[in-house]
Amino acid sequence: MADPAREHDLVLFGATGFTGALTAEHLARHAPADTRWALAGRNRAKLEALRERLGQLEPRWAQLPLLHADVGDRASLDALARSTRVVITTVGPYVTYGEPLVAACAAAGTDYCDLTGEFEFVDRMYVAHHAQAVQTGARLLHCCGFDSVPHDLGTQFTVQQLPEGVPLEVRGFVRAKGMISGGTFHSAVTGMGRPRQNIAAARARQAVEPPPPAGRRVKGLRTRPYREPVIDAWAIPLPTIDPQVVLRSAAAQERYGPDFRYAHHAWVKHLATAAGAGVGLTGVFLAAQLPPTRKLLLKAIAQGDGPSESRRASSWFTVRFLGVGGGRRVITEVTGGDPGYTETAKMLAQTGLSLAFDDVPPTAGQVTTAAALGDALRERLMAQGIGFNVIEESAA
Repeated sequence: MADPAREHDLVLFGATGFTGALTAEHLARHAPADTRWALAGRNRAKLEALRERLGQLEPRWAQLPLLHADVGDRASLDALARSTRVVITTVGPYVTYGEPLVAACAAAGTDYCDLTGEFEFVDRMYVAHHAQAVQTGARLLHCCGFDSVPHDLGTQFTVQQLPEGVPLEVRGFVRAKGMISGGTFHSAVTGMGRPRQNIAAARARQAVEPPPPAGRRVKGLRTRPYREPVIDAWAIPLPTIDPQVVLRSAAAQERYGPDFRYAHHAWVKHLATAAGAGVGLTGVFLAAQLPPTRKLLLKAIAQGDGPSESRRASSWFTVRFLGVGGGRRVITEVTGGDPGYTETAKMLAQTGLSLAFDDVPPTAGQVTTAAALGDALRERLMAQGIGFNVIEESAA
């Protein structure tokens, strides 16, 4: 519901970057006509140019408010957070630029969502700002794009097809065609270059984060490459942030059962392809350890750039899930278009709209999309063309 004490329902920060502009366009097309939203950033001229483009798409947004906000100016971020009920941000790498806005939202009781897939940032923000956000009522949602909405909501959807009150095991298998976004690449390389900081942040979080309630266990499955009949391909362990998000959703919700296990895999047709990708990833990791080579890597894909509309139109993703428990076996699938840009912008925009307008159970602090928004966000995404489907059900 609209809060008359706040000028805006939603503000998009970082709107003039490539993914930010796609997010703005999605909001312009799909936000309710009476939504009080605004664009925020540090470059007024770029914001005005974007507003003009949005006005051409939907004339009612021709006078969309423009707000000055800069990650280097905490006062501007405090003012931004106090002016709105929800902030969406695309400004990364988040470990470099993200914390001041998280801090401002936690202090102001303002809901927040971003696109990060950075382990260190998510863990550090929990340690630094979760407790205050619980006190103020702010919901802090990270990983609201392809990392990790399809995996988080897809696992929740799979669990809902299985019996309640029994041990459950879910495995996810990811296949995609598309170009990695510049922001994701910069975040990944930055994270690879900070292994000690990642470990320290994880340990700091483990020291303060409570375990699941008594009588419940939540655990990741350790796996190795294997041939999986459900996908008729190789399943390769995938060390992204997605399984951590899934397990945190499971820890927060009793519906995942008394003993929940999850494993996350890449879906690879040929083992040689996986081996080549592994060699390439190792090379990127090693290059990220040294400042000169890390700098060269970051020049390979510029932040704020992205593929053409035609290339995005030919991109796609599929995440298939195998769930077992209580004598039942279910295969589900989440499908969509271009994962790195188009669908990520859609997921982020709809997360912000869901935070602003959907009637969901109360939560506060750092929470996942499944725990905070669940079915409401899934229904929004299905209305926007992202598929959540049951492929097969049977006795285990």
